Amino acid sequence: MTRRDFDPAEVLPDGRPAASARLFDPAGGGPWRGVVEGAALAGPVTVLAYGTDQPGEGPPWHVHPYDETFVVLEGRARFFVGEAVIEAAAGSVLLGPRGVPHRFENLGPGRLQTLDIHHAPRWIQTNL
Repeated sequence: MTRRDFDPAEVLPDGRPAASARLFDPAGGGPWRGVVEGAALAGPVTVLAYGTDQPGEGPPWHVHPYDETFVVLEGRARFFVGEAVIEAAAGSVLLGPRGVPHRFENLGPGRLQTLDIHHAPRWIQTNL
């Protein structure tokens, strides 16, 4: 598919170099696999990796002052976002709007692995 959504001549580079950081060690344990804050890459988003093999487990109720996008990479999850309950499987993408408390849990069987994109250069969270 050929796309031409904008004219590249109208978007000038801002001088930032390409950057990289390690999100997690694949051999590491625990559900919170890692975080790369956008500030470390001079970028506008922070990325977290979360994974658990235990059905029913997941992060506690919490809230952010910015949007969060969840990408389910593996397994099945139940998301609680404000009053909404959404079941999602590998390949699903969900939005947690800023200021709306949320959490999710592994529905099993097997591993739940998510990539959580925080729309801010640093991770800011209040657990409820």
